[in-house]
Amino acid sequence: MDTIGHMGPDIHREVSIPYSGAIIVAAGSGARLGADVPKALVEAAGRSLVSWCLAAFDASPRVASIVIVAPSGHLPAFRALAAAAATPVAVVPGGATRADSVACGLEALAPALHHVLVHDAARPLVTPAMVAAVLDGIGDAAGAILAAPLADTLKRVAPGGLIADSPSREGLWGAQTPQAFVADALRDAVATARAHGRLGAATDCSSLMEAVGRTVRVVDPGAPNLKVTTTTDLALVEALLSVRGRGPVG
Repeated sequence: MDTIGHMGPDIHREVSIPYSGAIIVAAGSGARLGADVPKALVEAAGRSLVSWCLAAFDASPRVASIVIVAPSGHLPAFRALAAAAATPVAVVPGGATRADSVACGLEALAPALHHVLVHDAARPLVTPAMVAAVLDGIGDAAGAILAAPLADTLKRVAPGGLIADSPSREGLWGAQTPQAFVADALRDAVATARAHGRLGAATDCSSLMEAVGRTVRVVDPGAPNLKVTTTTDLALVEALLSVRGRGPVG
């Protein structure tokens, strides 16, 4: 068993190699929900969105340490949630963009981690089974992401709302989180994007890896893994979480 330090001399966990760290990106404003708190602190089925996510990673034996990247003005609220976890958890302020926030999370994780998971707090349906599936999906690649094949017919729309054409959806998948990567490979991809001034434009970590020629595999989540963006999304997620109960499943 190896003991790794995490964000301070008194925070550690004994784990078997290989071990992983998780970054929960929770710095979104929640403006589209009309909330007066950051999106991650919006409640669904009696718990905040970030609390559901934290519970899933905390319950995973594959995760040795967690970093929550939060809005700088709300760190105490996130630290109160982190204090209840069994897994070592640090809370750090986020950056100007999602990718900048991921970079902040990477800097806070122990450098010896073999793999890094990145997850959006707006996806509270994540389970320990999904965490294991995406880690196992890496295999001989540099990373793996949860994703689902697109079911809707696609339309490319021109100015004025007129349909320009209908691209084929064959081979197209919708990216989700968590996304898991070989830690050193993700750090290199982030550093390269920053050096070329394109870090802020990245909407997910897989695109950063793809940009430097790294292979990334898709893994079907096997269960609903919705992202909360609108009040309708929140209602759907709340219904699913209410059926689940208080703890993560899988």
